[in-house]
Amino acid sequence: MNILKFFTAGSVDDGKSTLIGRLLYDTDSILADQLEALQRSNRKNDDGTIDLAILTDGLRAEREQGITIDVAYKYFQTEKRKFIIADTPGHIQYTRNMVTGASTANLAIILIDARNGMVEQTIRHSYIVSLLGIKHVVVCINKMDMVDYSETVYRSIIDQYKTLAQQLKLADVTYIPVSALKGDNVVQVSEHMDWYEGESLLHFLEKVDTDHLDRSQLARMPVQWVVRPQTEELHDYRGYAGRVLSGTFKLNDKVTVLPSGASSVVEKIEFFDEALDAAHAGQSVIIHLKDDVDISRGDTIVNASALPQETKLIEADLCWMDTRALDTSIMYNIQHNSKITKCKISEILHRVDINTLEKHAADEFKLNDIGRVIVKTADALAFDLYDDNRANGSAILVDARTNLTVGALMFRAAVE
Repeated sequence: MNILKFFTAGSVDDGKSTLIGRLLYDTDSILADQLEALQRSNRKNDDGTIDLAILTDGLRAEREQGITIDVAYKYFQTEKRKFIIADTPGHIQYTRNMVTGASTANLAIILIDARNGMVEQTIRHSYIVSLLGIKHVVVCINKMDMVDYSETVYRSIIDQYKTLAQQLKLADVTYIPVSALKGDNVVQVSEHMDWYEGESLLHFLEKVDTDHLDRSQLARMPVQWVVRPQTEELHDYRGYAGRVLSGTFKLNDKVTVLPSGASSVVEKIEFFDEALDAAHAGQSVIIHLKDDVDISRGDTIVNASALPQETKLIEADLCWMDTRALDTSIMYNIQHNSKITKCKISEILHRVDINTLEKHAADEFKLNDIGRVIVKTADALAFDLYDDNRANGSAILVDARTNLTVGALMFRAAVE
C-alpha cells in the first residue's frame, strides 16, 4: 500500500485535533490503553462524550489550554492506504511549526468553522499551502451541526474560498461539509446532509491520486557515504550510498556527478544484499558506477539528460524560524540535502503580509516572517526550482553560533 502524508490547518478552535481524533476513533485505530486513558480523562464535551482532541495533544500546555502548539504526528491505515497525519498549530506565533509539519505533505486539509466562515488564518494557511507547492487541498467546513447542517452556509463559504484559491493558484480543491464532533462525513457519509452528493473525508483520502508526485524524471541522489570496505573479499569495492530524492535510476543510465561534472554509467544498484534493476524516489541504495570517479559526501548523482541548475546566487522564499532576527551581515550555514556550505542573505526583496498577501519592502526578518530573498553561497549548489522538484528545491539555514535551524528556503530562480 502507498502512503498519503497530509496535514491539517485552521484557526484556533476550528476542530483540527478533534477531526484527527475522529478519524482515528472511527477507524478503530486507537490502542486499548489509549482508549482507556481517554475514558479516564476529565476533558469532556458539553454532551458528556469523550474529547477526541486529547489524542493529538501531546504537550501538557496543549492539554491545559486545549490548543495545538507543536506538530503532532499520527499514523493509521485502512484496507486501501496508509496515512501519516501532521496536526499543525493554528496560532500565528507557531507559523514555523506549521511550515515544518506541512513541508513533506502530499495533501492539505484546511478547516473552516461554519459559524465564522473564512478568517485571516484561513488566508495565512492557504498561502503557506501555495508557498509549499502542495497540490491537493481539502477544505473541510466543520461544525455543520452548529448551523443546522445548512446547505446555504456551506455554499456561501465555498464561494468565498474559491476567490482565494484562484488568487493563490490552488488548482485542485475539494470541499466537504463535516462535523468532527458528531462524526458527520468524516468516516461515514452523514444522514443529516442529504443535499451533499459527495463522499466522506476518509473515502476521499483513500482514493486521491498522489502517484504523479513521485513520477519526476529529475533523478537525483545526494551522496551520503562513499562505501569502501577495503577488505580482502571486497578489495575493489566502491559504492555510493544515499537516498534517491526524486525520479528513478536504472541500470546503464548515463549519469553526471555534481559539482565536478564527471560522467559515468550506472553499473549496479544494491539494496542490502539484493541487486536491483532500478532505484526509485524514497529508496536508500548503493549505486556503483562503471568509472572510478572522484565523489565525496555532499556530491549529487543526477540523470545526465536532465541536469539541475548550478549557481552561487539564488532567489528563494524564506520562512524565518528563530526568535533572533535575521542578520544580513553574518554568515550562516546552508544545508541542501547532504551538502553544507556557508552563505549570506545578500538582499531582502520583500516580506509578505500573510494575512493580506501584500508584499512590503523590508530590511529585517523576525520570527515567523515569510518573504523573498537573495542567497549567496560559498560553493555552488546543484538544485532544481521548488515548483519543479520539491525534494531538490529546498534547504535550511543554520546559525553556526547556536547550531539552531533558523530558516527554511524554497528556491525560485537562479540569479545571473
